[in-house]
Order: sequence, then structure tokens, then C-alpha cells
Amino acid sequence: MIHAYDKSYLEKARTALGRMFDFAVYDLQYDISEFFKLFLSSGIASRFERGDYGVIVGVSGVELAYLVLEFAGTWKERVKPRYSIDRSEEFWVGWALAYYQWMTSLSFTDIEHYVSIQTIMGLYSPYHEMDIRHFCDKMNELYLVAKPETNLKIYRKRANLSQKKLAEQSNVPFRTIQQYEQRQKNINRAHAENLVSLARILCCDAEDLLEKVPCSTLG
Repeated sequence: MIHAYDKSYLEKARTALGRMFDFAVYDLQYDISEFFKLFLSSGIASRFERGDYGVIVGVSGVELAYLVLEFAGTWKERVKPRYSIDRSEEFWVGWALAYYQWMTSLSFTDIEHYVSIQTIMGLYSPYHEMDIRHFCDKMNELYLVAKPETNLKIYRKRANLSQKKLAEQSNVPFRTIQQYEQRQKNINRAHAENLVSLARILCCDAEDLLEKVPCSTLG
């Protein structure tokens, strides 16, 4: 997996996102779902995903919250931040979510589409006391339940092609396509020529067909 930024910056990014949510909820009085939508629409989420150092390490969580509001076109009077001794649930959500996004390279929009921020909040207990890898495993499980179809199947259906037609046009064996779509075979390990051929027929990039969340039944 290729990550958007080096792991050495990850803890700073996690802290910034966690503090952003904490400040937005407790100091700016936003509902976390409402502020997360602003985070997505402002473009700051996309910059975070791309590893823009100006937002992942260049500003504090408080400054990040105000950047979200600025770029979302929302004005809020500046207030003096209060720093709690204990980490809030909202802090943990941002802290854990930043790690999961970095690990999978999913966009925050894709994550929210399949696993809502409120669902992630609901994982606080017991996952805040566990290793972050357990949280990621649970997120993968929830994501795959909410998104049972592979990217290959989604793009094939958009192109209005049957598996047989796609096999004929791409020269990728019919059975291989079936196995990819049923997650019996890992498309991330497909031969490059097969990926390129499938992507050409489906009018997408080869990378679009890869699965960022692994299925535990596949090696």
C-alpha cells in the first residue's frame, strides 16, 4: 500500500484531526456530523488525503478547524480554546480516523459513505482502549458489509456489461473475472496487463479497480 505521506508525520496528523473535532464540538458548538460535512466540503479533507503538509503538520487542530470553516464559507467568531485533561470521544474519533484513512488511502468521503461518523463514534467503547489495529479491523469489517460489491463489479455494471461480455472484450478469462468479483481471487495481485485491459474497456484507471480494504479470506 502506497501512503500519501510518510509515517513519521502520522502521529502529528492524528493529533491535529483529533483536536480539530474536539475543538469544533466543545468550543465552537458544532455537532460532529455537521462539522465533518464541512470538513469534506471545504476541500481540507482532500488536502489531508493527499498528504498536504500545510494541513497535516503545518497547523494545530484549532487552526485546522478554522481553515475548514474559512474554506467552507462559514464564519465563526474566534474563541479561546479550552484544553481538557482527558481526551474526548470526539478527539479519539479524529485520531483513529486519521490513522485509518492513512492506512487504507480511502478518501474521507468514501469512508463516510459506507461507515458514518456516528457509527465510528459508537466504536469508542471498547476500541479506544485497544490497539489501533483492532479498530482498523472493525472498520474494514463494517466497510465490506456496507459495500459488498467490488470496484470491478461496480464499474462493470456502470458500463452495462455482463461478465461474459467483459471477458470477451478484455481478453481476461470469464472465470477470473468471476473470482475477482466474488473476492475469491485478489484483484490487487492481478497481472498488470489484465488490469489495464479491464480498465480500458470500463473507461477507468487501473487503480480504480483495486480494493483498498482487504477481504480477510484472501491472501
